[in-house]
Amino acid sequence: MKKQEQEAIYEYHLHADFPGKMQFEVQPLQDLIQDHQDDIAKPHIHSFYQIIWFKKGNGKHFVDFNEYDVSENTIFFIAKNQVHAFDSNRDYEGFAIHFSEDFLVQKENDVDFFLKCSMFNNPYQIPSCCVGTGNEYKLDEYIVQMQTELNEHDKYGQEELLRLYLKAFLIQVQRRKYELEELNKGLAPFIVDEKRTQLIHFVNLIEENYTKGLPASKYAEMLFVSLRTLSNLTLQLLNKKPSEMIHERIVLEAKRLLLHSELNVNQIADKLGFEDSSYFIRYFKKYTSQSPTSFRKSFQ
Repeated sequence: MKKQEQEAIYEYHLHADFPGKMQFEVQPLQDLIQDHQDDIAKPHIHSFYQIIWFKKGNGKHFVDFNEYDVSENTIFFIAKNQVHAFDSNRDYEGFAIHFSEDFLVQKENDVDFFLKCSMFNNPYQIPSCCVGTGNEYKLDEYIVQMQTELNEHDKYGQEELLRLYLKAFLIQVQRRKYELEELNKGLAPFIVDEKRTQLIHFVNLIEENYTKGLPASKYAEMLFVSLRTLSNLTLQLLNKKPSEMIHERIVLEAKRLLLHSELNVNQIADKLGFEDSSYFIRYFKKYTSQSPTSFRKSFQ
């Protein structure tokens, strides 16, 4: 995992010096912390997906302006381009799994599988899950199988087998999330049915297009539904209008850039697709009650 400086925030790339290397790795958490001890507590992003399994240790983890508790057997799911940071605790034990989307998604049914992994694809859920004892034994076994296979070089079907172990790991965690929904009725839904799958498609479309200034009706068109159908869907599942979700994603990225880059307000406005920086300032203030400059200063 290599670091690349991008203004004031670090972006990590998987095997950047060896682009032909398989985009998958499993690393003991202690090694990850030791290798990046000077930077791991600073906000950073990845160009890949990261699973962090805190098997032992307590503390905090920071993801997109929110602070979350870390306790034993907590697993965090960090999507690519998501800002996160560790706390100052250097005594954690566990594992980190790194993989690119291209590694996991090889066939059309892989796309459907990945979309249903709500831990990565639903920003309206807490990005962590506490696994139970029964799950722990199974997840441990998958980690051992992954590590064993990674130590075998140039074996037939290695990448495909690792992909299967990763899928099995994700399935076990997703099942645990299903259990948690049953135990915690009324919380943001974990279980993925047809409606929630469509919601995740909408979230992914926002991720791909939020800098283009597209109206909600255009997203509905891309989903092959009416705007009313899309509105009913988001209101039912999240109590939000489609336009609210689009605005929230734009504002989130603006906050990320204001706090974790050295870009000025004009440059940020341009990066987010605003032709007029004064309109961007009004837009940001409308949704945060602060000007971009005031927001940035409040964190200095």
